[in-house]
Amino acid sequence: MKSYVKSSIIKSFNQTIENYPTLFILKLNTDEDHIHIQIEIPPDIPVSRAVQVLKQRSSIEIKKHYKHVREMYLEDSIWSVGYFSSTIGLNETQIAKYIEWQGRRDLPSQTGFEFS
Repeated sequence: MKSYVKSSIIKSFNQTIENYPTLFILKLNTDEDHIHIQIEIPPDIPVSRAVQVLKQRSSIEIKKHYKHVREMYLEDSIWSVGYFSSTIGLNETQIAKYIEWQGRRDLPSQTGFEFS
């Protein structure tokens, strides 16, 4: 993902979080074509709603600022329909390291990413 797009997405996510003060982004990183985000979502907000709002608002923001993106994505959203969600228990440190190392070719040798 281009750095200017990444910074715009992060800015959009932060603006969205301002409107939803009970959401809290803990970690965020990108690879070439996707984003990994560790976020705290309170029980009264469905995960699907939080993802929908982040995708919807960032899509609008990106398309507003980048003509080539508007031309590539004629439909409403720049995002794919699906998403992956998982809860964090004892693996929080491993997941945070995984997100931190997104987009890098070599993973740190001290980190074992054994998820159970």
